[in-house]
Amino acid sequence: MNRYRALNRNPNPRRNRAIIVLILLLAPLVTYCYFYKCSLILTETLARKSFILTIKITMKNMNPEGKEWLISDEEKTISLFMNNTWQTVYILNTSHPIDKIYMDDDGNPVASLSLPNRILYGENITYKVTYRIILKPHSLPAISEKQSGKLSDIDEKLKEKYCKAEGPWQIDKEELRNLAFEIAGNETNILLLLEKFIRWIRDKIRYYHPEIPRYPNETVEYMSGDCDDQANLLITFCRIVGIPAYLQLGCIYIPQRNLERSYWKGHLVIRLTRIGWHGWAVVYVPPWGWLPVDLTCSDQENPLSAIREAAIITHLTIQYENLTKTDYIASSRKYREFLLSNNFRIYEHDVMTMEKHKEPEKRGPALPIFAVPVYSPSIIKMRMLIKWCTIS
Repeated sequence: MNRYRALNRNPNPRRNRAIIVLILLLAPLVTYCYFYKCSLILTETLARKSFILTIKITMKNMNPEGKEWLISDEEKTISLFMNNTWQTVYILNTSHPIDKIYMDDDGNPVASLSLPNRILYGENITYKVTYRIILKPHSLPAISEKQSGKLSDIDEKLKEKYCKAEGPWQIDKEELRNLAFEIAGNETNILLLLEKFIRWIRDKIRYYHPEIPRYPNETVEYMSGDCDDQANLLITFCRIVGIPAYLQLGCIYIPQRNLERSYWKGHLVIRLTRIGWHGWAVVYVPPWGWLPVDLTCSDQENPLSAIREAAIITHLTIQYENLTKTDYIASSRKYREFLLSNNFRIYEHDVMTMEKHKEPEKRGPALPIFAVPVYSPSIIKMRMLIKWCTIS
């Protein structure tokens, strides 16, 4: 079996460390959306912007019994941002050579670094990845309830792919099915259905950032959850009634931010400098195609603001990855137990800087992902995880 197949078939719950860590970073970004929005709204994105993003990871073995930390293929994996018509991402530098570039189970480009295979007790491994991100102006089409398509307008192949009971979306749970159909009633207009789901979630679900991401039934049980928890509940409702939907994640440039947080009893420490991570739903609405639905970073009064004022449209937001089938919630919980039970620790520092001068030429070691940008034809159909909303 070649290495590519081994990476794709490995069921190790530690896949992918980056996804699990990012999920934790989806904390109270909603606070930022309300209080700092003026500095980063659409007027800031009218011109092309260029950013440098550096992610530094240290894995430290502090096992009291002297156990080795055997580094899995998944822990050697880094995510590669997507390229599309309004953003281009280049790898400027990696501290360790890249062994292989491939697509993960969700269709996102990722790379495997040439890291050591083990960490001895008392030792650590540090690696660093630096990206250049060029962000261009983009916008959504004008949407209205009258022009919206109906459930019968959705292609059956899309439903087969994006309405499955897979990943964290529990569309077979009877209590969620009953709730979704109760909210939907007899409505078949897709935008009107989305408005009903958005209103219910905003009215019922309190914003709260748990240390571990929640499944949709847990979000309903506790009546609380953060950006990706609420997005996953919406995605579940959509999939139940036959609307294709999946989860998308990205990072937001936040010049005021310098925050450090400790998770999982201190076994995971994350520092964020001028960056916040965020998650939102992507929903298929004919005739416009894939549209972002951002439940937490938009005007809470108008349901359609979740689309029109999504952070990916109104803020300096870079798309990171799509989650279309992976159960990252189960992976997060298993990886937390793995770190705690072995006394292994991870320290991460993400730093994002806006380049002050005009867009630099592509030269030196800068290498576009897959050698050339990969462009997506639709407005929100991108190719790129984790949990964020972090700004408090």
